[in-house]
Amino acid sequence: MDETANGLCHIGAMTNCDTFFEEAATLLGPRGITNDTELVEPWLTDWRGRFTGRACAMASPANARELSELVRLCAKHGVPIVPQGGNSGMSGGATPDDSGRAILLSLRRMNAIREVDEESRRVTCEAGVVLQTLHEAVEAKGLRFPLTLGGKGSATVGGLISTNAGGSQVLRHGSMRALVLGLEAALADGRIFSMLTPLKKDNRGFDLKQLLIGSEGTMGIVTAATLKLLPAVAERVVVWAGLPSLRAARELLLHCEDSAGDALEGFEVMPQACLDAVLDHLPDSRSPLTERHAWYALIEVVADTASADTLRDRCETMMASAFENDLLEDAVLSASEAQAEAFWLLRESVAPAERARGPAVQHDISVPVEKMPEFVETTAPMIEAEWPGVEAVAFGHLGDGNVHYHMIAPKVKDALAWQMGPGKDISRRVHDLVTQWGGSISAEHGIGQLKREELVRLGDPVALSMLRAVKQALDPQGLLNPGKLI
Repeated sequence: MDETANGLCHIGAMTNCDTFFEEAATLLGPRGITNDTELVEPWLTDWRGRFTGRACAMASPANARELSELVRLCAKHGVPIVPQGGNSGMSGGATPDDSGRAILLSLRRMNAIREVDEESRRVTCEAGVVLQTLHEAVEAKGLRFPLTLGGKGSATVGGLISTNAGGSQVLRHGSMRALVLGLEAALADGRIFSMLTPLKKDNRGFDLKQLLIGSEGTMGIVTAATLKLLPAVAERVVVWAGLPSLRAARELLLHCEDSAGDALEGFEVMPQACLDAVLDHLPDSRSPLTERHAWYALIEVVADTASADTLRDRCETMMASAFENDLLEDAVLSASEAQAEAFWLLRESVAPAERARGPAVQHDISVPVEKMPEFVETTAPMIEAEWPGVEAVAFGHLGDGNVHYHMIAPKVKDALAWQMGPGKDISRRVHDLVTQWGGSISAEHGIGQLKREELVRLGDPVALSMLRAVKQALDPQGLLNPGKLI
């Protein structure tokens, strides 16, 4: 059987694939594997539409045992495996290549929340659990999982772990590396690595789960995890502040950290250009402040039950002190939960508003936290001067040194041609500058296939050799998510 134009490569086009499919179907049953075009094709393109691949089939095991046996079967027949959660990644890390040799491994059926331990404040759940579902389950117990992002309705726990996702609460709680207490994963030979039970102290050598967190499915396939929980937020105040510069935002951040301490949970920034784009994109939205400002900060401060009653007073004192010290030009505190959500909607709508403006090249970069204002103020004029008509826009998580650095194209007739031509040149320039400033070309979205060549070009040779050595040791056949990361 030959490859088809719809992205599926029928099993018979490969050596032993008829046998593989028969054995996989016997193992997984009718719900567990398919090569039906209508069922598979929607998952062969990443959600941003940048990468489209082919697959010989889509497998959907129901539990870790089935997954383990499937991986053993793939190893036996030499079938590559591309794990996929909610298909909401930003770097093409869950999309197969165009060879049609790989199976697309969907973890979405493995969606059980095994236990919510209220006393220990932790949850054990499977890889296919959707982030929003997890939030709702633990909130019903008076707890919360302190990581959220715009794609919470589709992103899965396994995907979040595999990409070491961040989000808007990293400032206080860290990325997934800090929130994963235990891990279960299928290795390339089908063995199950199981360290779900967390220990405060465990000095038996390497922290092996950290090899899998952020490895994008190239070292092992996450099947379940034990995650850290916190008491539910009893009260929160969200502040929208107008600022003259990004440097001023950095000074305000330091002031808020000193004033609010651990109560400070989020600190996001965006320029006026981003706000204008959002207001054009959301017809019923409006600016929280009357006057226009060069930059805006979105600040979230939270409290548990014990300190909820005094939170607003503390926030008002914090912002009054900021005014007295000329750290901002204007600010408004949310008066209700609905207004707090409205402020956050403006921030979360920046990316779709930018896409609506037209073609752009996006960069998820980080530099040392204290250098971010200087980096943006120095490099944005350089890019705009070197590519006339391009607009450099930075927004995001100033508190952890990570901003989304978008280069918006001038008006062009052929968006794809611009992205593949000048857009690629701009990205190389941005990545060169980030590297010169001691930063990272991927802060929270992963490498995937989007940035793999750039990682090879700019990565430290010693670090890259170590990554390859670990990959070779854990996946000698190279079957786990080939073509991604390394």
